[in-house]
Amino acid sequence: MKQPLITLAAISNVFCRLMYFQDEGDVEHGHCHTYDHLTLLSKGRVLYETLNNLGEVTHQKEFVAPGFILVKKDLQHRITALESDTVCTCIHALRTIDEEIIAPDFLIEPLFSSNRGEVKNLIREKFGKDWKPLVYSSEVLQNSV
Repeated sequence: MKQPLITLAAISNVFCRLMYFQDEGDVEHGHCHTYDHLTLLSKGRVLYETLNNLGEVTHQKEFVAPGFILVKKDLQHRITALESDTVCTCIHALRTIDEEIIAPDFLIEPLFSSNRGEVKNLIREKFGKDWKPLVYSSEVLQNSV
């Protein structure tokens, strides 16, 4: 039993975390979020469990692709692949530490834009730090379609 392979992508202010479960029994370990979000199950079958503070299962449900899993805020949850080659993607808006949704211009530099480099330069000027934007090559975007 191992963790899924993870691929991250973001565009505008939408964050996606693709999880590829190579083998049956691979597990995305229990964690929780401070916001509701969807997980898209695009291929395969999973067991979705919610857990209490002791890590004990409080609820479980099997999901079969294609479909969505509603992940409720403040509930610790775990996802286990019930077959090999299962693919899930968590999808949610990017947020500040105060749970405010971030306007895309503040965090993500456009991938295809004549303004490319402006956000990076602004961060360097204002904070004196280099900033690596959440931008992915067109090859990654094309391969994920």
